[in-house]
Order: sequence, then C-alpha cells, then structure tokens
Amino acid sequence: MIAPETRANILIEALPYIKEYNGEVIVVKYGGNAMIDEELKQAVIQDIMLLHLVGIHVVLVHGGGPDISRMLKKTGAQSRFINGLRYTDDEAMEIVQMVLCGKVNKDLVRLLEGKGIGLGGMDGGLFRAVKMTDPEGTDYGFVGDIVDVNPKIVQDVIDQGYIPVISSVAAGLEDNNVYNVNADTAAAKIAIALKAKKLILLTDVRGVMREPGNDESLIHDIKVSQVPALTMSGAISGGMIPKVDCCVEAVRSGVERANIQDGRVPHAILIELLTNEGIGTMFH
Repeated sequence: MIAPETRANILIEALPYIKEYNGEVIVVKYGGNAMIDEELKQAVIQDIMLLHLVGIHVVLVHGGGPDISRMLKKTGAQSRFINGLRYTDDEAMEIVQMVLCGKVNKDLVRLLEGKGIGLGGMDGGLFRAVKMTDPEGTDYGFVGDIVDVNPKIVQDVIDQGYIPVISSVAAGLEDNNVYNVNADTAAAKIAIALKAKKLILLTDVRGVMREPGNDESLIHDIKVSQVPALTMSGAISGGMIPKVDCCVEAVRSGVERANIQDGRVPHAILIELLTNEGIGTMFH
C-alpha cells in the first residue's frame, strides 16, 4: 500500500510536466509487445486517457504486425520478410489494409471509451507514398515511402477534443494503390507536420545501448550530432538504425525531443513524460 504522502508527492512531481505539456501535441508510436500483452495494452490506454484529461494532445500511430501475420496464416498465405520489411503483394496488401484500418484501429478506438477517432493514412489525404526502392533494386511489393503529409484532418480531430488513432497505410501519390508504410516513419512524419513537442517510439528494447545487448549500458540522452559516431562504434546498428533515423529527422525538423523507449514497461509513457527520471533514450 502506497502511503498518502507518497501519492501526493507523485502528483506534485508530475505537476510541472503537466504544465509544460498542456496544450502541446505528443505523438506516440504504438507497437511490439505492448500491443499483444493485454496488461500492457491497458496501461498504454490508461496513460493516453490521463494525458488527454489533463490537456495534453496525444496522437496515437499504430502498426499491427502480429495481427497481420495471424490473418495471413488463416488465409493460407505466407509472411515473407526482406531486409526486415514485410513483402506486400496484392493479397497481403488487402489484409494489411483490412487489419490495420479495420480491426486493430477500431479496437484501439473502442478502448479509448468514446474519446478516440480512427483514421487511416488515406483519410483526408493524410499520407501519400511512392513505391519503396533501394539502391539494389529490391522489390518489396506494395511497401511505400511517405513523401507527402496533410495533417489537417488530424488537427481537426484534436481541435474537436478527440484523440486521433492513425493506422500506418498510405495512398499512392502517383497511382491508385494503397501502400503499407513503416509505423515509426509515419509517427515521425505526422509529428513533424503537427509541430509536436515530443515523439515517443515504443519498442521492445530499453533504448540505445552503448554495448548492444547490455541493458546496463543504456544511453539516456543523445544529441543528434552524436549519432554518426555512435553508428560508427556499433552502438546504433541493425533494426535500431531506422528508429534512430526517425528520431533524428523529427528533431532536425522542429520536434523538440524524441524518445525510443521500452513499451514492455507498464505506464512507460507516463514515466517518460511526467517524472524526473524518465525512461529510454531521448534525442534532442
């Protein structure tokens, strides 16, 4: 049992942060185990609802890889990955759109108890993308790079007092296709377009480690100018590279701070935003 004095001190500690973020936009990318584990999912929803109630504008951007894989398996299709990206053919794209814009998005909206509005990346021309290419000419199918963002529909939802819940799909800029886009990238792009104060990427690791695999070597804060040296040293490698790139792009484009943090920790969002200690790795 927490003593009443301790409870009061927790609230007092949070007060200056509530003042700082009141009226500001915070973009949260939600994925990984935090989407699968029901206890963690409930904690994320509680965090978002609390922030909303104290006047902080949360925008939730989500993926849904496990649900997509499960649905593909039910239809007899195989999940295929190239360089860490899901190869998305016609059949897979139909399922991606159905799962992300349908089941996953609306489940999250329902959990927000009347405060959430679900949006697909196609709604209001929110995200437009072109087919992803790389120097080797690898074909990823209908996987896209976001090249244009129209945040008006998201801002309208915020202005009406609701929480935007955004799925990571995009309309084609030069064609009529729908593209599967990376949720981290989508979150960074909308954070930039909305001039958000903070971007939070929830992941399945504690953050950036000076010695990858050693949790005790967590780097708590990184200036974007330090990123090239950390990449050269191997501290930033593999799947962490694109996440860091999203944070660097966001900060260089006007987002005040960006975080990579462990979504497996209950109430990680509140710990980062409303406590002195914070959590994960912050880019500034």
